Order: sequence, then C-alpha cells, then structure tokens
Amino acid sequence: MKIHEYQAKAILAEFGVAVPNGGVAETPAQARAIAQKLGGRVVVKAQVHAGGRGKAGGVKLADDPAAAETAARQILGMMLKTPQTPPEGIKVLKLLVEEAAPIATELYLSITLDRAHGTPVALASPAGGMEIEEVAQTHPEKINREWADPALGLQPFQARHLAFGLGLHGDQFRSGVSLILKLFRAYLDKDCSLAEINPLVVTGDGRVLALDAKLNFDDNALFRRPEIAALRDINEETPLDVEASTYGLNYIKLDGNVGCMVNGAGLAMATMDIIKLAGGEPANFLDVGGGASPEQIENAFRILSSDGSVKAVFINVFGGILRCDRLAEGVIAAVKKLGLKMPVVVRMEGTNVELGKKMLAESGLNFASADDMGSGAAQVVELARAARS
Repeated sequence: MKIHEYQAKAILAEFGVAVPNGGVAETPAQARAIAQKLGGRVVVKAQVHAGGRGKAGGVKLADDPAAAETAARQILGMMLKTPQTPPEGIKVLKLLVEEAAPIATELYLSITLDRAHGTPVALASPAGGMEIEEVAQTHPEKINREWADPALGLQPFQARHLAFGLGLHGDQFRSGVSLILKLFRAYLDKDCSLAEINPLVVTGDGRVLALDAKLNFDDNALFRRPEIAALRDINEETPLDVEASTYGLNYIKLDGNVGCMVNGAGLAMATMDIIKLAGGEPANFLDVGGGASPEQIENAFRILSSDGSVKAVFINVFGGILRCDRLAEGVIAAVKKLGLKMPVVVRMEGTNVELGKKMLAESGLNFASADDMGSGAAQVVELARAARS
C-alpha cells in the first residue's frame, strides 16, 4: 500500500526523522494561510502517488503567501501526468505546503527488502534527486549498501559507514547516522516494504532534512496496522483495483486485451509471461487465491468483463485448495448470471479435474478447454485477436 508524502513525513517525524515544517491544503486559501504561518518562502507540492511531480508541473516555489495561493490554484484540480501515473494522469486533490529549505547538498537514502539475501538493505548515495535506478545504471559505484542482520537489525557501525559514503562530516555526520537508524526503525516498526528519502538534503544552515519521503507498506501486514490501513486513499487507485480489493481479490490492470484469472501469484506471473510468449498482451493480473468461493469467482468475472479492453479470458488454475469442480461451479454461475459473451479458455489441473471439465462440457456454454498452459495461451491470444478484428 502507498501513502502520500505528507502522511509519510508525519510518520517519520514520529520516529524523530527531521522533516521541513509544513501543512496540508485542499484549497488555495488554505495554502495561503499555511504559507503565512510559515512566514517566508514555501514549496507547494501536489500530493499524488507518483514520482516525477516537479517535471510535470506539480511542484512550485512561492516567495510569499500570495504566490503560494496562486501556485495552489494552478495545481489543485489538474490531471498530473508523470511516467508513474496512468496515461490520463491523476487528479490533484491535496497539496503539501512547506518551508523552502536552502539546499546545499542532495543525497539519497532508502531501506527496502533484498529478497536475494532475505533481509532489509539500506542504500545510500551522494547522487540524490535522481531515480536510484538511473544511478545504478550510470554510476553504480555511487551506491553504498548495508544489509541488516535479521536478528540484530541495522547496527550503528553500518549507519556510520553509510553516512561516510554520503560525504557527511562533523555535526551533519552525527545527524545523518541518527537519521539512518531512525529510518530503519520506522521501516521495521510500520511493516514497510520501502522507506525512501529522495532527496535527503543538507541545508545551508547545517540541518539534515528529509526533503521528500516515500513509504510503501506490506499489504499482508495491514491487519495488524489499522492506523496505516486508515491512510489509504482510494482516489489514487483505479476503480477496478478498489472494487477487487473489497472482494479479497488481488487485481492489477494492465494494457493488453487478454483477461487472466489465476489462483496463486506465481502462476499468475507465469500466465502473463506465456501469454506474451504466444504473441498476446495480458490485460490484468488477477489472483483469486487458493480458496476462492463461487461468489469471488463471479466478482472476478464481473471485474474482468467491465474492462472494455478485454476481448478474451484465460482461466489458468491448479486445483489444490481450490478444487477444480468448485472453480467450474463458480465459472458456470458467473457466465450465466453476467451473460458473458466473450470467449473463455479454461485450463485446469489438480483435485477433481475430470469432474470440473465434465461440468464445463455439460454446461451448454461456449468454453474452450486446454490441456496445458502453452496451448491455452495460444488459443486465447488467437480468440482475442479475432474478437478485436
């Protein structure tokens, strides 16, 4: 789960991470009032779940309260388009208005999970203000890494090594070490999947500040973090994603025309790969889970069919916890209830597979059956191509 910058900074401030003073505005008048309270130059920043806001016109510097109000009027309500937003952009509904810090140096700092090592890793780079992927590609030597011990966490000597790598000295070095350890504590305590500060800045007056902040959270841990779950902003998500989450479905919309319904994230990834290998493009990632009910399957079909770009559906299921006859029951009921007209290819294996295939064959509905993933993908890609032409 993602949250806004202002929310991330509020959480980091709870852990003692230094952030600029500021406030949230939903109207130009509120932006002016916050700027007046801060008493000087401010930065007006669009609050959307995407990077690249500055280049897209979503971040503006204001020299006084009147300029802050003007900037807010320009940004609020705009459809902000960046490489990380949908093609149509995201509508800006809130702004962060904060003091304009006199920047002397821009740095990069983050904590994330290194799945290869099975432990969190801290990354620090003196090349702040840039995408870390770009730095890794062009200047990999500028990225310092420290892996946290799974039992002991990130140690002070590791934080000192990272601070040296950032080029910090004197009071800024001590502040940097403290900030790194606080960021790691926030990452652990709040079940984050990413805690990123880009840029981390040293100001002209010697402060070390988190000028920007991004926190992403492990969805599987939200049940024990109700205070984090409450920060979710559904205005930042596509309607189909929001609807799917209410039914316990894992759904992500993509750009293709082959709808996918799969049980298990690994099988879902393999299904999308094999569709592309067959010359098609997946329209979504949809994992109905191991124990999907007929009602969940019906809701999954409704979500798939409501996406106008979907021309054919590929159901690829291994019947372990979700028995194949249970899947067939849900699929048949959903197609009948929704009056689904688009072609559906079903490939199933596992518990009660023969019974499931028999139910589909005797349903009187136009299902295509596949014995393996490769032939199923080839069929559905061809059907989608025919439906599009």
